[in-house]
Amino acid sequence: MKNTILKDLGLALLRIGSSVLLLTHGFPKFQKLLSGDFEFGDPIGIGSTLTLFLAVLAEFICPILIIIGYKTRWAAVFPAVTMVVAAFIVHAQDTIGVKEKALLFLVAFVSISLLGPGKYSIDKK
Repeated sequence: MKNTILKDLGLALLRIGSSVLLLTHGFPKFQKLLSGDFEFGDPIGIGSTLTLFLAVLAEFICPILIIIGYKTRWAAVFPAVTMVVAAFIVHAQDTIGVKEKALLFLVAFVSISLLGPGKYSIDKK
């Protein structure tokens, strides 16, 4: 029983902590989108507006869903894919020190996707 409580607390900490930190990157992009400024990078060639929209989805909307634990496994896929692009395309030529943040987020969101939200989430209610 004690291990279950610790596991669920650990999953909540991973889920909420990673998502709150990612929101600090997503909120400015959300504000940019709301202001109508669609100038943004286009690392995979789908257009800057679509890239900005997907970044807002992955770094702002999905972290909110993950924090409350709603559709957590699916919501964690979007930030994970975004971090693959950030680490291996945007920062492909950079040192590990530059791409480290994207890799840490990638590990966290892949883990959340695989493990699920734990007991303290809407998904488990």
